[in-house]
Amino acid sequence: MYFDMNYKLLLSNDDGINSSGLHALANGLKKLGEIYIVAPDREQSASSHALSIHRPLRIENIAENTYSIDGTPTDCINIAINGILKEISPDIVVSGINKGENLGDDITYSGTVSAAIEGTLLGIPSLAVSLQGRNEFDFTAASHFAHLVSRYILANSIPKYTLINMNIPALPVNKIKGIKITRQGKRLYNDPIVEKTDPRGRKYYWIGGDVLDSLEMDNSDIDAINKGYVSLTPIQLDMTDYDLMSKLEKDLSQIKINA
Repeated sequence: MYFDMNYKLLLSNDDGINSSGLHALANGLKKLGEIYIVAPDREQSASSHALSIHRPLRIENIAENTYSIDGTPTDCINIAINGILKEISPDIVVSGINKGENLGDDITYSGTVSAAIEGTLLGIPSLAVSLQGRNEFDFTAASHFAHLVSRYILANSIPKYTLINMNIPALPVNKIKGIKITRQGKRLYNDPIVEKTDPRGRKYYWIGGDVLDSLEMDNSDIDAINKGYVSLTPIQLDMTDYDLMSKLEKDLSQIKINA
């Protein structure tokens, strides 16, 4: 049998506990086993892998197996695995469904991806799920593919310290061409700082420029989404540049450090 329906799934996001994407995800995954939700009490988009260490965090039991935390997505996963669900040991962490794609360099800012990163660091196979779009969202296709990929991960697992970043195009299921295994693309942004003046004459700044374009890269996550495919990108947490490491070892071995 492909799966036994007895898995324990931990869900989170960065759009907040009331996000329609989170509830669509829970509905799409409920046949895989028991669902636990631990999510921020408000939107935490672009919070990256921030962990709250300078203040206490408050937990609210919203419903059965459902909790909100006044912290970041990383806080939620950490507290869930090391606290709330300590005796349960989830089989998988699934973060999303994010309202908007997380492609290329987006993953370094994304709270959605960072929740999956935290799950991975804590030894739980993890998946980040994001849906292309800006305003109107239909989560039907995203829920469908989240189920398929979560089922695959549960049955086959993935390497330690590796997570899967999945992006779904804003198309009906029957219009999506398939799944592509991709590499991380490269975004190109405009000036991300907007400078304005408030009614009292003081300057203020708004961070967040629009995406202008992306580099043309074959088999990238951006290319796959633009062509109507679901993108699955394996992300390794080891960011060491091994080629440069070898070069530095060779070059620096020739330097007299006591000179």
